[in-house]
Amino acid sequence: MIAGASRDNWRIIVDDLSGLPVRALLERHFAAMRANSPPGSCHFLDFDALNGPDVTFWSIHHGGTLAGCGALKLLHARHGELKSMRTADAFLRQGVASRMLEHIMTEARTRGIERLSLETGTGEAFAPALALYRRLGFVECDPFADYQLDRFNCFMTRSL
Repeated sequence: MIAGASRDNWRIIVDDLSGLPVRALLERHFAAMRANSPPGSCHFLDFDALNGPDVTFWSIHHGGTLAGCGALKLLHARHGELKSMRTADAFLRQGVASRMLEHIMTEARTRGIERLSLETGTGEAFAPALALYRRLGFVECDPFADYQLDRFNCFMTRSL
């Protein structure tokens, strides 16, 4: 926990990606995805795609400090995709990703989305994310949308 900040001092906001801290966090996310996934198996959304009409992007803050981010991409009226989940290094293992994912699931339910799916990597760098998704009820599934299965990715889904 960041010194001097209370446990309940969390704030999640819709973010327009214009702030330098969130752009830096996403650049770190993009670099990590490229470093841990071979070409053709790296499926992150860039800045333009994250600002698309079918995507809502949130940032999570503790006090005044950016702690992480996540996005919801609408695949169709009842199916959404989890995108761009990232925790800032200073907040690792403090529940940021769980808070963000719970927020996105709640927002998806509010929008009438019945299924939330995701694509992530299979390497060691993705182990914490896979554990989180499994803990929150996601199960492995076949590829969805335009994805193709390869040995470097994992597809997961859950009903809402």
